[in-house]
Amino acid sequence: MRRWFALFSFALLLAAASPWTCAGEKTEKAGPKDNMPPPGFTALFNGKDLTGWQGLVDVKKRKKMTPEQYEEAVKVATEKAFQKWTVKDGVVHYEPRASNLQTVKDYGNFELYVDYKIEPKGDSGIYLRGNPQIQIWEPNSPNNPKKLGSGGLYNNKKNPSDPLIQVADNPVGEWNTFYVVMKGDKVTVKLNGKLVVDDTPLENYWEPKEPLPAKGPIELQDHGDKLWFKNIYIKELPD
Repeated sequence: MRRWFALFSFALLLAAASPWTCAGEKTEKAGPKDNMPPPGFTALFNGKDLTGWQGLVDVKKRKKMTPEQYEEAVKVATEKAFQKWTVKDGVVHYEPRASNLQTVKDYGNFELYVDYKIEPKGDSGIYLRGNPQIQIWEPNSPNNPKKLGSGGLYNNKKNPSDPLIQVADNPVGEWNTFYVVMKGDKVTVKLNGKLVVDDTPLENYWEPKEPLPAKGPIELQDHGDKLWFKNIYIKELPD
């Protein structure tokens, strides 16, 4: 009996120590400290500065630029963006208004975690492959007549755009967690552990007649409201 009780207690300790399920989904935190990626994931935000991020260079305009023109455009955009996107106490802070913040690297298929907060009546989003967007907003935002929660593919026209659950958000002032899977043009989103988008195509906003780009940056949207981000982790998946 004592041996059985000891083994059972040890199993409980192991379960409590691991915040990740067998499927790789985060239940609460990725580890004992913020901005520390779990096995198999890379931190897009290191908790100290904005290394790996830059100011917005529109994906449509970028296609027409030479490498030299793109480099100069990045320099100008980043100087502007970093005046408003800053890091304090392990958190990305945004004070309006500058532009979107985007990853330097382009991504194709991936799993992504993002923790965020937004101010009352705020509005923002996360762009995937440079295209808008997984919606972030507060249900009482003036831009939100349906009083929906976050997580929907807001800019979709032909495919579903609203979240499957009307409000999966935590109360304003609390952190929320997105878990995103992108494969091909299809996106699955969980918000705070609740499924809000189920394997739905994300449409090409900038060139509606064209397929979604195979790769592109991940962006944190400037929509004129204060934002906070941390625990941004990515795991690239095969094409």
